[in-house]
Amino acid sequence: MLKDKRIAILGSGTMGRAIAGGLLHSAKLKPGQLRATCRRKDAAELFARELGVQCVLDNAEAVTWAEVVILCLKPKDLTKVLEQLRDQGALSHKPLVISIVAGTSTGYIETVLASACPVVRAMPNTPCFIGKGMTVVAKGSRARATHIDLAREIFTPLGRFIELDEKHMDTVTGLSASGPAFMYVIIEALADGGVMRGLPRNVAIELAAQMTLGAAEMVLSTGRHPASLKDDVTTPAGCTIAGILALEDGRIRSVLARGVETASKVAAELGK
Repeated sequence: MLKDKRIAILGSGTMGRAIAGGLLHSAKLKPGQLRATCRRKDAAELFARELGVQCVLDNAEAVTWAEVVILCLKPKDLTKVLEQLRDQGALSHKPLVISIVAGTSTGYIETVLASACPVVRAMPNTPCFIGKGMTVVAKGSRARATHIDLAREIFTPLGRFIELDEKHMDTVTGLSASGPAFMYVIIEALADGGVMRGLPRNVAIELAAQMTLGAAEMVLSTGRHPASLKDDVTTPAGCTIAGILALEDGRIRSVLARGVETASKVAAELGK
């Protein structure tokens, strides 16, 4: 479905780069099928130079050209951009609009646009840049199964893809989109433990990162519950169960769960 499709990415920040870079790295799209936008000329030139795609300063120009528009904007900037696109008639050809804007419902976007454009809400994460991302989508009132299929074609090359009801999207944001930052903190902390025991810093980071990658892949590839996989490692009176008890003393489960809960609540407020 992506063959010859023209895609405009509004916003060339972290996620805009991740999506554009992931699509190009997957070879699903040619550079000429992508167009991005940026507010500053120097940033636009840097984006174009690094990724080899056209990056312009005019949102309407990119949207008029595109068949799919991906909104990679900050919540505070969204309304102004949507109103400008609406007033300029840039959406008259009814492109598919995919929004990754945190805390903003498809209903709100549909209301502001006041058009018949189908809207799909998506929440990817930064590992999309290397094809290891996670994207969750929910369709708006005008979106149909074919629009979800097209979104799947866009995001599947970037990693895993699932569809959920929109009521879950703020929690998805707190868990899946914020989650990489949580994991980086955990990896750094685990590496610190290795350094404390004498490992060189670079070795400790590599061990912690590869261990995290392998453990995550075990969960996904086996389909087993994490608790079951944990039990495989925790032999009676062994070092692993001793380490787990130390983590439990620090309330690691509730701290991580509360982190997701807090991030989800904040995400829900971003679009208000």
